[in-house]
Amino acid sequence: MKKLVAVLLVGLMLLLLFINMFDGSLEFNKMDLADVDGNYYAKNPIVSNMVTSVVVDYRSFDTLGEVTVLFVSSLGVAFMLGGLTTRIKFKHDDSFFLRIGVKVLFPIIVIVGVFMFVHGHLTPGGGFPGGALIGGAMLFKYISDSKYRAKISAFKVLEGTMGSIYVLLGIVGILVGNYFLQNILDIGELGNLISGGLIPIIYVLIGLKVGSELTGIFDHFMNEEV
Repeated sequence: MKKLVAVLLVGLMLLLLFINMFDGSLEFNKMDLADVDGNYYAKNPIVSNMVTSVVVDYRSFDTLGEVTVLFVSSLGVAFMLGGLTTRIKFKHDDSFFLRIGVKVLFPIIVIVGVFMFVHGHLTPGGGFPGGALIGGAMLFKYISDSKYRAKISAFKVLEGTMGSIYVLLGIVGILVGNYFLQNILDIGELGNLISGGLIPIIYVLIGLKVGSELTGIFDHFMNEEV
């Protein structure tokens, strides 16, 4: 079922791309790049964090590529370790102090990670570093307890769901607007938490997706014999 959904999404994206190319709505090489520089982005911010304005709005299609790179990396780790004839496992000794320390630090790290991608449109941070923090918190759980095993099936569902919603929002942007992941919601007042249109939603999707993928990578390395 997941493969069918993935094929349909990719097919729909390709169809919309070809339609836009042939009907002339995508005018390649017709923009004067001399008129678009750093001053343009500074004068036309979508959110108060200018980096976010560029990465998640003006260059939103590139962000899809960056998320895909991480997905391919995670997939490569799974194939590489799954094809080994000799099973290996990261060996480490449990420590009472480490277990207690992780119990204290784990919720703090997760909260900071969530804060980073929820406020990524206002402050430095965003989906990738926030998701990396969540993945790092899960790594601490593995290191502190040699018998720990995350519910990887749930993380896989979460990762796939977040990625699918991301692509669907991009397709909606093409259908409603003129380009992939066009910001179709009200931008609101600059600097407010509820502002930026789709940008906070996108960062939440990316944060959860990155955290899930990194957790899967850590699980493969720490429990490779399973």
